[in-house]
Amino acid sequence: MSAASPSFQALRAEIARIEAGRRPPGGVLPFGLAALDRRLPAGGLALGALHEVAGGGDGAIDGAVAALFAAGVAARTQGPVLWCVTRPDLFAPALEQAGLSSNRVIYVEAGDEAGLLAAFEDGLRHGGFGAVVGEVARLSMTASRRLQLVAEDTGSLGLAVRRWRRQAEAADFGQPTAAATRWRVTALPSA
Repeated sequence: MSAASPSFQALRAEIARIEAGRRPPGGVLPFGLAALDRRLPAGGLALGALHEVAGGGDGAIDGAVAALFAAGVAARTQGPVLWCVTRPDLFAPALEQAGLSSNRVIYVEAGDEAGLLAAFEDGLRHGGFGAVVGEVARLSMTASRRLQLVAEDTGSLGLAVRRWRRQAEAADFGQPTAAATRWRVTALPSA
């Protein structure tokens, strides 16, 4: 890729300043893998944004992989992590193996998806968490846009982990959301 002209760079900087408005500076959270970081804008996951993570399939193992990926990302942030679920099936020792210490995690168990989304949004609005994770089966454009706007306003990192307990819940995956990035992760057999 050729170097951009100084006037083009100045225009980009001006657009970034206008888009930022009164938002706090977000920064990025790099993965530390050059092959991955160079493909992401600014070299990592944007802070002050919502990111969506889903397993490579719709089984329990795929949901666990997505949760562990999110735990690994959240582990590299500073401060406590708010983790919102609808069922108490999160295995804390596995989060520890992914690098997320259990003494940093505050768990919220909501009765349903609507309550979970409300807790997720409130956690992002608080602004004092290193990351806010919400395990959701469905994520509409409206709900994801609300989460994205709150994350932008506070500079918080939001991670929407898509976990399905039934095949029917996976039907809306692939529909547009307002997430800054969307990840599809899967487990591979060891060598």
